[in-house]
Amino acid sequence: MSESRYNSRKMLEKLIAFPTVSSNSNLDLISFVEDYLSVYGVSSKRIISDCGKKANLYATIGPMNPGGIVLSGHTDVVPIDGQDWQTDPFELTEKDGRLYGRGTCDMKAFTAIALALVPDMSNLKRPIHLALSYDEEVGCLGAPKLIETIKDQLPEVRAVFVGEPTSMRVVTGHKSILHFDTRITGLEAHSSQQHRGVPAVMIAGRLINWLGEKQRENGANADQNNAFEPPFSTLHCGVVHGGTAVNITARHCDFVTDIRTLPTEDAMSYFDEYVNYVRDVVEPEMQSVSPDTKVEIEVHANVPGFDAPEDSEAVQLAKQLSGQNTTEVAPYAAESGQYQKAGFSVAMCGPGSIDQAHQPNEYISVDQLEQGTEFIRRLIDLQSM
Repeated sequence: MSESRYNSRKMLEKLIAFPTVSSNSNLDLISFVEDYLSVYGVSSKRIISDCGKKANLYATIGPMNPGGIVLSGHTDVVPIDGQDWQTDPFELTEKDGRLYGRGTCDMKAFTAIALALVPDMSNLKRPIHLALSYDEEVGCLGAPKLIETIKDQLPEVRAVFVGEPTSMRVVTGHKSILHFDTRITGLEAHSSQQHRGVPAVMIAGRLINWLGEKQRENGANADQNNAFEPPFSTLHCGVVHGGTAVNITARHCDFVTDIRTLPTEDAMSYFDEYVNYVRDVVEPEMQSVSPDTKVEIEVHANVPGFDAPEDSEAVQLAKQLSGQNTTEVAPYAAESGQYQKAGFSVAMCGPGSIDQAHQPNEYISVDQLEQGTEFIRRLIDLQSM
């Protein structure tokens, strides 16, 4: 644009053009946001990742007074590999009232709205803080450093709004997520002499079955009145690699697990029970055949669940701004639980539907973008009073 003023759509178009897949750097997007904010006299601060290729960013618009509102969004998006896109995923395309592009829904629209409305924030009496994170899509890895800095550096925060795509409904809970790898080193032998070997693939099957039995137990004992769908904690294996031939006991087998627990449960309790089963039962049996065999387990992400009280400051404020009288819970994990664990009052509310997230031809409706814009406009009015 010839001038610095963007509307929400133009800002979304700009943000979508940065291919911030989690495997890529997000620094070009961060630099753009820094430069854009500086036009309005807003300084921002980076929090660089350990690898140096990514960064969180936070900025304060308005006076550094207590009572600020944090608008939280992640800058990364999921890959497009293997998906059948009908448009360029990194070029905003409008058709039939929908805006297509990777990240339109999850979740650059929320950030685009907040940035586009920065010029309208010139009369704030209490601040609005922008908080942009990296690597949310691979386990909410960037947010902890960002949240820690916000807690240490900013005056008392009234509420945090995490702008995940909730169709502008107020969400008060989500499950936790724990990601970990299991790597099995067995011993090769001819499959007709399995007693001489330690079949890593068979061991993996045994451990995956242990996870499946736990989930079946949870399903059988579930409280059907629980608002979550499904109404129980899940233990899932989605990726397995191992083996070299049908007649060889496999030397190696690796698999990935994710555990998603209700907010009232702790994923680490399942993990600890799993590790004890491996160390006390499975691994000794393997090493009785060969002491060189082993099972390695490595945690990659541990995101706490989110469970906001209905009468909390953030929830009541989100209901007021959105015009919603009811709340709901979400089946996916987000950064909300991390903010809540740090002591903040949190609500999730953002434009777009999670049904379109991570899909080919991801989109957000123009109506949802407008609803999100009105939400932030009302927030600006409130913070200007």
